[in-house]
Amino acid sequence: MQKKRRFWNMYVTTTVSITMVLFLVGLVAMVTLSAHRMIEQVKHNVTLTIVLSADADSAEIVRCGTVLKAAPFCHECRYISREEALAEHVRSLGDDPSQFLGYNPLLASYEVNLSASYANADSIAKVEAQVAKLPYVQQVMYQKDLVELLEHNVSQVTLVLIGLAVMLLLIAYVLIINTIRLHVYSHRFLINTMRLVGATPWVIKRPFVARSLRMGLWSALMALVLLAGLFYYVQYSMHIVLMPLTWVNIAIIAGVVLLTGEMLTLIGSLIAVNRYIRMDAERMYAI
Repeated sequence: MQKKRRFWNMYVTTTVSITMVLFLVGLVAMVTLSAHRMIEQVKHNVTLTIVLSADADSAEIVRCGTVLKAAPFCHECRYISREEALAEHVRSLGDDPSQFLGYNPLLASYEVNLSASYANADSIAKVEAQVAKLPYVQQVMYQKDLVELLEHNVSQVTLVLIGLAVMLLLIAYVLIINTIRLHVYSHRFLINTMRLVGATPWVIKRPFVARSLRMGLWSALMALVLLAGLFYYVQYSMHIVLMPLTWVNIAIIAGVVLLTGEMLTLIGSLIAVNRYIRMDAERMYAI
């Protein structure tokens, strides 16, 4: 009875330890998705200002807008008339150039928010050349320095996230494998007995692999419950939007946690059992 209780205590302790590691893995996946969402939002704010010629008539303006809205680089497109441009100029700078010039010198334009995949220096240069060829387009403007700074910062954030994910996976690998080794260690004499009666290596490994996979599955499910609780608390109690709650994001996080739990417990159990299968009986008693 005491031996059975000790086994269950070790089983529960191992499962809880793996759960904590997988919770951290899922947390990194959640942070990565949140960072990706923020980067997408920032990229959508990269704007091309397409100034139209003064002699463009209403039909040409509508036709140009139709072409821009249908273009793959367009996320959003907004038409700014000459009157709206003048009102914005007066609101921003406080002076009205039409009062001393006698006419409105500002031109109509389109403001195009680029799709995230086009918000980089090389793609914008190609888009600029393509748009400049449209009829009645006088000038194409964008903040080149801002685009270069954004591209640099996105690269830095991506490298940091990749480094953090790799580091955490290595830590998870070491912790989970060591935890599984401790679990298998308590059954080393059983492995030796099975080996002495002629059991093949796979027959010896199979129950340990199956038990480890069950531990990995239960640990992953508990980690997902903890992540769901954290997400609910942060998003609905603290009103901090981490990421859109879509089926794609849920599937990605669940897949990362489940796959990590199953793969690392499988690898850990195979490594640990192989060690005791190859170990001499005398050395097994010595450790």
